[in-house]
Amino acid sequence: MPEDVLVFIAIGFLAQLVDGALGMAFGALTTTSLLTFGVAPAAASAMTHVAEIFTTAASGASHVYHRNVDWRLVVRLAPPGMIGGAVGAYLLTVIDSRVVAPLVSLYLVAIGLYILFRAYRPSWPREVRDRIVPFVGAAGGFLDAAGGGGWGAVVTGSLVGRGHQPRKVIGSTNLTEFLVTAVISATFVLSLGWAELSSAIGLIIGGVVAAPLGGLLVSRVPTRPLTVAVGVVIIATSVARFL
Repeated sequence: MPEDVLVFIAIGFLAQLVDGALGMAFGALTTTSLLTFGVAPAAASAMTHVAEIFTTAASGASHVYHRNVDWRLVVRLAPPGMIGGAVGAYLLTVIDSRVVAPLVSLYLVAIGLYILFRAYRPSWPREVRDRIVPFVGAAGGFLDAAGGGGWGAVVTGSLVGRGHQPRKVIGSTNLTEFLVTAVISATFVLSLGWAELSSAIGLIIGGVVAAPLGGLLVSRVPTRPLTVAVGVVIIATSVARFL
């Protein structure tokens, strides 16, 4: 229905706007919104990732243009992230949705709490230690696919916490997410077919329109109020489905 398309466009636009500014939350916000509309967990994650192919490509290009990308991080994150994402997507399609739905909601609540923690944690200089980068990529890809979101929260949060420059981490994470998302989406399409994912078109339109703003907003938007708002929205909507 036309009104449904407009709703999905709005969801995609707002989620990508936030993701571009924080380096995370498109998947969590979009999946949470779709689950609220009654979409099954596997289909919600699949629609989110199909849309992210386009939004992450546009967002990644914006970050490349604004020189926010550390290519060494991209090279070390991408391969394990793609493998972890494929495994997570396949598992989500073969497990009963009645079992998966509450687990996905609990995972999204945890992501929301982690986002709130990031907003208020103390800030101090840390030594850059990146031996764990491939493991962070694998975990981020798996959890992102299986939980319908969380790549940015897991990867951006971990790397910033270990001392990497936030601007470079956000840009590199957004660009790498395109490769990870392409693999996750291909796995979902092979398992579910395209017909069930056609509603992703609205998410794609909204996300692509908002994506070019991400590279600009990352250096201009006050991050703490936005981070808190995102965390509260994800937690509230995930909890509401149990009430």
